[in-house]
Amino acid sequence: MRLTLGVCLQPTVNKIGHQIILLIEKMNYQRLVRRFSNLIDSQKKDTNLGHFTIPGKLQGRNWNPIPLPHKTILEPRGQDLDYVNVAHSHLVHSDWTKLDKLASGLTPFRAKHILLKVQEDYVLSLEFFNWVEVQKPGFHTLAMHSIILHILTKNRKFKSAESILMKILQSSSIDLPSKLFEAIVNSFRLCNSSPRVFDSLFKTYAHMKKFRNATETFCRMKDYGFLPAVESCNAYLSSLISMNRSDIALAFYKEMQQSRISPNIYTLNMFIGALCKLGKLEKAVEEFGEMESKGCPPTVASYNTLITGHCNQGLLSTAMKLKNLMEKNGLTPNDVTFNTLIHGFCKEGKLHEASKVFSEMKGMGVCPNTVTYNALIQGYSRVGNIEMGSRLFEEMSRNGIKTDILTYNALILGLCKEGKTKKAAHLFKELDSKRLIPNSSTFSALISGQCTRMNSERAFRLYKSMIRCGCHPNEFTLKMLLSTFCKNEDFDGAVQVLQEMLERSMAPGSDMLCELCHGLHQCGKDELVVELCKEIEARHLMPDGFEKTRSIFT
Repeated sequence: MRLTLGVCLQPTVNKIGHQIILLIEKMNYQRLVRRFSNLIDSQKKDTNLGHFTIPGKLQGRNWNPIPLPHKTILEPRGQDLDYVNVAHSHLVHSDWTKLDKLASGLTPFRAKHILLKVQEDYVLSLEFFNWVEVQKPGFHTLAMHSIILHILTKNRKFKSAESILMKILQSSSIDLPSKLFEAIVNSFRLCNSSPRVFDSLFKTYAHMKKFRNATETFCRMKDYGFLPAVESCNAYLSSLISMNRSDIALAFYKEMQQSRISPNIYTLNMFIGALCKLGKLEKAVEEFGEMESKGCPPTVASYNTLITGHCNQGLLSTAMKLKNLMEKNGLTPNDVTFNTLIHGFCKEGKLHEASKVFSEMKGMGVCPNTVTYNALIQGYSRVGNIEMGSRLFEEMSRNGIKTDILTYNALILGLCKEGKTKKAAHLFKELDSKRLIPNSSTFSALISGQCTRMNSERAFRLYKSMIRCGCHPNEFTLKMLLSTFCKNEDFDGAVQVLQEMLERSMAPGSDMLCELCHGLHQCGKDELVVELCKEIEARHLMPDGFEKTRSIFT
C-alpha cells in the first residue's frame, strides 16, 4: 500500500519539506520536551497555558518512579467512634431519617471515616458524599473529594468522578490542582485505589481544556510510575487540536511515543490531522503509510483526514487520487469524503468538478445532506450563478433535506450580488417561518445588495436592524457602507458610518477618508473635518498615507 500511496501523492513532495521532515525525525528527546515546554509557556494569552514549564523530571530517559506514601490517619475514638458506628448503621440500612437527625453532630473527621467505612459500596459512598454536601457543604474537603474519587474510579464510574472533578476544578484557586493531586496521592493506599484515578484527573483537565494542569498531571503521574490510558491521551490531543494547538499536539504525541503509550486508530488519525493543519502534508502522508505497520490499518476517517488536508491546501487532484485509492483498498467513501471534495472544488471556483463529484456521490448511493447542498449553493452564488443555486435549493426541499441559516445566507448573497434585493428580502422574511435566526452574514449580504444598488439609506437602516438583533458588523461591511455614502455624496451619512467604525476601533482606509474629508470640505464643513481627524488620531486609528493629504483640509 505504501508504494501505491507514494506514487499517488508524489506531486505533494518537495525538497524543502523533505529536509524539514528529516530534521524532525532527528530531533532527540530532550529537544522535543524543551519544545513542548516552550510551546505551552509561549501561549501567554491563554490563562490555562501561561507561565508554565514542564518539570525537569521529564527531561531525561531515566525513569525511577517515586514510591507512593504509606499515609495513615488518626482512628476515631470515644464519641467519634460511637458516632461513626451509629451513622454507618443508619447508612447501610438506608435510614436517612435517622441519619438526618445526626447531621448536627457531623464533623469533617467523622464524615471522612464514615466514607472510608462504606467504600466497598460505591453507590452508598456516593449517596453519603452527596448527603454531606446538602447537610454540611463546607465539610467537602480535598481529603473527602480524593476518597470519593478513589472509590468511583476503582469501580470504573468515570462519568461520576469527572462530574465531581469538574465541580471542584472550577474554583479559581491557583494552587488547588497541586493540592488535589497531593490529596489523591496521600489517600491512594488508604483506599486501595487504582491508577485509574490519576487517569480520570488527567482526562478531566483535557476535557476542560486546562492544558497546563493536564500537562502537569501527566508529568506527576510519570513521577509515581503511572501513565494515562490512550483514550485519555486522545481526549487531550482532541482538545488541543480543537483549540488550534496542533503544534503542541504533535509534541505531546512524541511524548506519548517516548513513554511507550501505544496509539490507537483515533490517536493516529488525530496526529495526521494535526500535521495537515500545520501544512505538513509530506509528513502526514508518511505517517499514513506507516499506519498498517503500527497495527492500525487506515479507516475511512483516516483517508478523510488526509483528503481534508489536501483540499485545504488546494491540492484537489491529489485529494481525488486519495479518494480513488480508498476505494481501491476496499473502503467506501462516505458523506464526509464527498462533502470535503465538493467544498474544496467550490472554494476554488471549480463548479464543474464539484458537480461531477456530486453526481458520483448520488450514483454511489451516498445521500447528500445539508452540508453538501450548502457547499454547492455557496459555490454557485459566489460565481454569480444564482439560477443553479436556486435549483439546488428547490432540490433540497423536494428531497426533504433540512435547510439552515447557511443555506439562506448563500442564496441571499447570490441574489444581492446580482442586485435582486426584492427576492433576497423575500427569502429573509422566510427565516421566521423556518425558525431560523439571521446572523451577521445574513445582514451583511442584504447590506451589500443595497450598496450594489447605491441605496445607502436602506443599507444603513439594515445596519441599524443588524445592531438591534445583536449581530456585529465586520470591517468589510462598514467600509462598504462608508464607500456607498461617499459615492452618493451623502457625507453626513458617511460621517455617521465613520463614527460607528471608530466606536468599534476600525480604521478607515486612507483613500476613503480622503474622499470623505474632501466632500466635507466642498460642503464648507472644515471644522467637522478637523474634529474627525482629532478623534481618529486620539484613537490611534489614523491610516497610513493620510498625513500628507490631511494638511490640505486642516
